[in-house]
Amino acid sequence: MQGRLTLSTHGPACHEITGQMAAWLRDIGARDGVVTVFVQHTSCSLLVQENADPDVQHDLLAWLDRIAPPADHPAMGYLRHRDEGPDDMPAHLKAAILPVSLTIPVEAGRMRLGRWQGVYLVEHRTAPHRRQVALTFAAL
Repeated sequence: MQGRLTLSTHGPACHEITGQMAAWLRDIGARDGVVTVFVQHTSCSLLVQENADPDVQHDLLAWLDRIAPPADHPAMGYLRHRDEGPDDMPAHLKAAILPVSLTIPVEAGRMRLGRWQGVYLVEHRTAPHRRQVALTFAAL
């Protein structure tokens, strides 16, 4: 079974999609199996991360900005890809170190995430975007 989520983003942020994925699994009548989630873009990522303390997402984004600041930062002078603005190539770098797909076990129709885990789309660009996330459920 396959599906799709569409998210509107407005700058760098961690957008939790756990609830939308859980609703989709309920809608399709999922039982035991695995759900694979894949983001169909090259400048954002997916991540399983803590969903209890929003400081975790804040600190994650701050860390990503430290390792890949905007292309107009003096430390990034080596970057050549700048056609779409100073955030574009750093967004690709961030997406290169974070996953773009995840596979999560499903038992009795529920994702087997840990108590404090959530699934996030991590937006790396500063401009608003509409992001497509492909979902696939495979029964066991």
